[in-house]
Amino acid sequence: MLAVRARSLFDGAGPEPVERPLVLVEGGRIVDVRAGGEPPAGAGQVDLGGATLLPGFVDTHVHLAFDASDDVVGSLRCAGDGELLDRMRAAARATLAAGVTTVRDLGDRGYLALRLREETAKDPAAGPRVLASGPPLTTPHGHCWFLGGETEGIEGVRAAVRERAERGVDVVKMMVTGGGTTPGSDPYRTQYGHAELRAAVREAHRHELPITAHAHTASGIARAVAAGFDSIEHCFFVTDDEAGVHYDRRVIDEMVRAGVVASLTLGSLPGVPPPPGIARRIPGTIAGLAAMRQAGVVMACGSDSGIHPVKAHGSHSHCITAMVELGFSPLEALRAVTSTAARVCGVACHKGSIAPGYDADLVAVSGDPLTDITAVHAVTAVFRGGVRIV
Repeated sequence: MLAVRARSLFDGAGPEPVERPLVLVEGGRIVDVRAGGEPPAGAGQVDLGGATLLPGFVDTHVHLAFDASDDVVGSLRCAGDGELLDRMRAAARATLAAGVTTVRDLGDRGYLALRLREETAKDPAAGPRVLASGPPLTTPHGHCWFLGGETEGIEGVRAAVRERAERGVDVVKMMVTGGGTTPGSDPYRTQYGHAELRAAVREAHRHELPITAHAHTASGIARAVAAGFDSIEHCFFVTDDEAGVHYDRRVIDEMVRAGVVASLTLGSLPGVPPPPGIARRIPGTIAGLAAMRQAGVVMACGSDSGIHPVKAHGSHSHCITAMVELGFSPLEALRAVTSTAARVCGVACHKGSIAPGYDADLVAVSGDPLTDITAVHAVTAVFRGGVRIV
């Protein structure tokens, strides 16, 4: 048995921290959480001093196969599978060192994330627990076509979903709109019609798999919600007109009614100003996120790490602080990357909270993130499955 002490503890849900917590860990799981007290005789002890103990972060959106370079597409296409898998291993280790103990990889090549999933399941130090989608479904030469997920037509998308189910993926990812990473792809254009989107959703659900939609635009989000997707990645309701953003209240209300989750992708490394197109949308984005929050849309947060130099692997903490900068409270931001993110990823029964029966995935930060969210940048300890990594 291991006894972990800290100054305070946020359990992933409750608004009030636990002062001077004692967390008892055995067999990789949490067996008890106490306020003060002494550990059982013979237990090993780790005293984290003035740190705050949090559930290990859950990142709902990563791309471990992308190297966060200036040319992620070219870099990936030049790499063989062995080299690419080695890069993914390094990305996983950097991610874990930043306090992220579970990731949802939403786009790899050749199902390499499934191989990494096996490795991290055997060795907690190898990286976070990996939940993998495999290559995302996309149209011929559509967004991220180079990952190998090109398909079209009702029967085509059904077959593609079946292939992923047979491979053992954890989630299906579909590029409902184009994206900026892919040359020639239009992020404002919807790639699939309603019949194809609905066929993909039905096939995924037939195999008891969740399905998530890549959709930045208001029109793409509306189509994904109408088709029955479980979650929307990005979900910023962007438009190509002068306004730049249009949060459709009817779509937002339908998201609430149907339980569709917004998996926001926020944050970047500091020091680089946002591109002009993003900068002009910030006021509308803040207002729109407030509208979704007030309406009751469930919102989790992911880093989208790997797609750009300012989205380096291991930079997840910046998506947490970005939530607060965009109007969320520190409590809401911390929930969005712990208990809520675990629920979105389908692992809430054993991840995202510090409570008896949960996996002993823990992160300690210097300071109190409930009063100063920037404390999440100062990770002082990481445990995965009760094994201390940092």
